[in-house]
Amino acid sequence: QVTLMESGGGLVRPGGSLTLSCVASTTGIELNAMGWLRQGPGDQRELVAAISKGGVTHYGDPVKGRFTISRDYLKNTVYLRMDNLKPEDTAVYFCNADKEMGTFYGLGQYWGQGTQVTVSS
Repeated sequence: QVTLMESGGGLVRPGGSLTLSCVASTTGIELNAMGWLRQGPGDQRELVAAISKGGVTHYGDPVKGRFTISRDYLKNTVYLRMDNLKPEDTAVYFCNADKEMGTFYGLGQYWGQGTQVTVSS
């Protein structure tokens, strides 16, 4: 059993920053990949960033150089630091996790409920 709980979404002005957190509660399951996907209005869900148990990271092209993913293994938590936010970053951000590397392909088995991020002046 895996439960993912996101927090940290909200309204921010263009150029601002925001940090999302996702705490994984697991019972008898060890997670490998964790990360974030997002879905904007009228858009398909896309990979934002992923990080493996070994610390390998991957970012979607639209966020490279602006977003940073990190992970606290003791707290079973993954973070997404978002800097220089743009209106096109407006979306629901979903935490995603997998026992293997599925998250890196947007196919992780476990999903959070999502948290809204709105970038607007």
